[in-house]
Amino acid sequence: MRRLTGGVFQSLDGVMQAPGGPSEDWTQGFVLGGWSTSFWDPTMGEAMDGLFAAPFDLLLGRKTYEIFAAHWPYVGPDDPIGTVFGKAQKYVLTRGHEPLEWMNSHPLGSIAEVATLKASEGPDLLIQGSTTLYPALLSAGLIDRLFVMTFPVVLGGGKRLFGDGTPPGAWTLVEQRLSTTGVITAVYEPAGAIPIGTFQLATPSAAEERRQQRMAREG
Repeated sequence: MRRLTGGVFQSLDGVMQAPGGPSEDWTQGFVLGGWSTSFWDPTMGEAMDGLFAAPFDLLLGRKTYEIFAAHWPYVGPDDPIGTVFGKAQKYVLTRGHEPLEWMNSHPLGSIAEVATLKASEGPDLLIQGSTTLYPALLSAGLIDRLFVMTFPVVLGGGKRLFGDGTPPGAWTLVEQRLSTTGVITAVYEPAGAIPIGTFQLATPSAAEERRQQRMAREG
């Protein structure tokens, strides 16, 4: 059984789109590509080194795969991430039939195939980018860990980590660190259902009863 980790760069308002450059993903009118590039420091480098330290295979959505395949094979042999990504097996969740030309690339046609891959023997799986994967993977209970770097920017719109269809759930913080530039790296693991409590009065006030009635009328 492999562990599946989601590696995330996000803004304060949860946007993941195009952290690496203006032309990375300008779809849906996104004009702020490259928003993460000014914040990197040694603390963040150490966190990323830890994420990539053990052998892993990549799990990618089709659009992120295309971004990576057009970049990482061309960065040169001295780039450590390009070398590691090149050697890794790359599993691409896609409905299309276009060839996957980057070496060590394999198509997956469904979440069920991801589950079969996860249950097999091999290195752990690491998601990079690939916002569209998260709702379905979380619903299927396939994500074991989230590695989230939250950057001190608000982007106002764009593709988000927790899109439509994301199920509710609690998460436990297992690791955290703060960069000199204000980036928070936090690692979370699933913790089951959300515990529900209340700070409300045991006996509602008359004002509270009127408020509840007004909410019921207004929907």
